[in-house]
Amino acid sequence: MKIVLFGASGFAGRNVADMLSSHEVDFVGTSLTQGLDLRDPAATAAFLREHQPTHIINCAAHVGSLNYVSQQAATVVADNSRMVLGMYEAVAQECPQALVINPIANCAYPATAGIFRESEWWDGHLHRSVLSYGTSRRLLWATAECFDMQYGVKSIHLLTPNMYGPYDSTDPNKAHALNALIAKFVKARHTQQLELSVWGTGVAIREWLYAPDFARLVWDVLQNPDRPGLSQPTNLAQNNGLSVKELVGIIQDKFDYQGRLTWDTSKPDGARKKVMDDAKFREVFPRFKFTDFQDGIAETVKYYESVFPY
Repeated sequence: MKIVLFGASGFAGRNVADMLSSHEVDFVGTSLTQGLDLRDPAATAAFLREHQPTHIINCAAHVGSLNYVSQQAATVVADNSRMVLGMYEAVAQECPQALVINPIANCAYPATAGIFRESEWWDGHLHRSVLSYGTSRRLLWATAECFDMQYGVKSIHLLTPNMYGPYDSTDPNKAHALNALIAKFVKARHTQQLELSVWGTGVAIREWLYAPDFARLVWDVLQNPDRPGLSQPTNLAQNNGLSVKELVGIIQDKFDYQGRLTWDTSKPDGARKKVMDDAKFREVFPRFKFTDFQDGIAETVKYYESVFPY
């Protein structure tokens, strides 16, 4: 395999890079901070012309918290749309034989869905709080299909729950929600804060995927990309969710935080519930074991402790 990893310096990308390194697989990682702008088809084409990958893992995205993707909605949808189109134009031009692996965040599912099933992910409008980013994830799938139709470019789409784990941002406006919570608790302990503010009302229910587990699943796909089911989008799912209030309770127990918790209801909750059906996942990845949630939380705490102060 000759692997290119887009978004290698980001949250998901760094976890995938660790996984590839642990298997002693050579790969070329790049990102905007490392000098490649996927919004530029010519620059992307030159990069792919040089490296001629057989596999492309596309972890590149412009994303942040619910608050961020709402406040920066136009920029987020424009940047991500240009990245999607620029990447596929370059792939079609320089290495149409390469297999593209795309994580697609579950914000691409309809706002009114109670359980997220793959066969229903186009069946309704997106939640307004994630309209900018969710629109670009639907565009990613549609663009991939179109480039397959015309150029034969093959893609695999992995629909992901909210992720948590090491390497996410320390900025609460950029980090995924669970990581932002853990980062706040670490900071509160070190600075002996008397009060800690949590965004939203706490009622929103989310499913969580440990980022190193996502990386392990990408490795599984690389080993057998032709397995039945992967030709269509597949949930990386456990069919289990926790409310933000439940998460806060779990994290608070680990920190024994004695300060006052407040809820900043001026910040959006987003959709009421995001839990993903796992029926297809269990057929496609029957032997996969997810990391225990308590263990994942403990490792994420260790990460934020290691990068403090921030």
